[in-house]
Amino acid sequence: MKILYAASEAYPFAMSGGLADVAGALPKALRRRLVGCRVVMPLYEAVPDELRANMNFITSITVPVAWRRQYCGIFEARVDGVVYYLLDNQYYFKRNSLYGHFDDAERFAFFSRAILEMIPHINYVPDIIHCNDWQTALVPVFLNALYRENEIHKNIHTVFTIHNIQYQGKYGYELIDDVLGLPSGTAQLVDYDNCVNFMKGGIQEADRVTTVSPTYSREILDPYYAHGLDGILRNLEGKVSGIVNGIDTEVYNPETDPNIYENYNLSSIDKKADNKMGLQAEMGLPLRKDVPVIGIVSRLVKHKGFDLVKHVFEEILKADVQFAILGSGEWEFETFFHEMSQKYPDKVAFKMGFIPALARKIYAGSDIFLMPSQSEPCGLAQMVALRYGTIPIVRETGGLADTIKDSGDNEGNGFTFKSYNAHDMLEAVWRALQGYCDKQGWEVLKKRAMECDNSWGKSANEYIRLYKQILGK
Repeated sequence: MKILYAASEAYPFAMSGGLADVAGALPKALRRRLVGCRVVMPLYEAVPDELRANMNFITSITVPVAWRRQYCGIFEARVDGVVYYLLDNQYYFKRNSLYGHFDDAERFAFFSRAILEMIPHINYVPDIIHCNDWQTALVPVFLNALYRENEIHKNIHTVFTIHNIQYQGKYGYELIDDVLGLPSGTAQLVDYDNCVNFMKGGIQEADRVTTVSPTYSREILDPYYAHGLDGILRNLEGKVSGIVNGIDTEVYNPETDPNIYENYNLSSIDKKADNKMGLQAEMGLPLRKDVPVIGIVSRLVKHKGFDLVKHVFEEILKADVQFAILGSGEWEFETFFHEMSQKYPDKVAFKMGFIPALARKIYAGSDIFLMPSQSEPCGLAQMVALRYGTIPIVRETGGLADTIKDSGDNEGNGFTFKSYNAHDMLEAVWRALQGYCDKQGWEVLKKRAMECDNSWGKSANEYIRLYKQILGK
């Protein structure tokens, strides 16, 4: 069984979010289970020089983009035993950021078409192309509309994974002739709700559709979560399923992580206190072992729940508590947390932006991790927090509901709340702070958190079962 994993970003080459973590970890986990899996992604300007130095040039081809043809260089690299193909076109990918450009539709239409065009040149004909999010959603569309009669493509199947349904690749109809070049009579493959919708095409044309958690696969059948795609998803519900993401437990490992202040494991969990003191010192908080530190590492946007946090934040600060916050996003929340850090310097520390090493320090040095999302397809941060023995507070949505169970039954691994309501969140915070005061019980909870298995092993096995179903094995 041969899988080609198609993604617009992948660790360690280029990263902007959770997709890169998945694209870097799942293929590695599949290979450990003797499943052939290679990755294809764009060759961005952001790819580090040290990784470029180990890339091999295979060949160059030209790729149709509607009525014109564009250069595509095919490079190969190998990381942790996984082969990566990086597709080069400097006009499309020599940019200062991965996304957010005026011609993103054309850039990723080119990338999707190039994936299919490169297959005859790489000595690797996949049984399944596993596509991810709107940037590769056109692969199943192009495959069925343009390549299905080719001998080399005729037996290729497709899986399409929705990591976040909010971002669909919606554009005007002019793309059909000027960028997509779809044959006459096939424009309806991407036509949805009075526009061209890349994700709709992927959902419709792929053999199977997955989401990144079982709960999210059910939620997106509801208009509240589906951002307009609930109709087609309900019509195709039989081919939609959810497989929860994992985390790379080698990358996120408090025993070996070079970014944290003091390494520790389950048997030396007392050293976690040294990380707390280090975090307090680095972020300018009073050095206190006894005070609970609540960590936040997130994009600071409304759908991550920060309108709830803002509403009751000063009420939480009436308790004996500290906050260590890292993130950037909407001006409203950046400004709010900056003002809170100025008003309460002994209780609130805020760093704007995303600093990977500091993020690890917050995971290791905090006692509690707050993640009150309005929606969360899967979420990785709550699983990373568990790995470092930091107890999550989450709303019961998407992958948060699948990975965090309330400890009120003395068996869970965190604190949860159901309704998207500030005071319901506040009640969960109070319960966590009360739990922290029970030192013996808190030690049990920390160890239970670190014992949680959120590695890619189980998820990789579920993907293998799905691939076998598609191939009739």
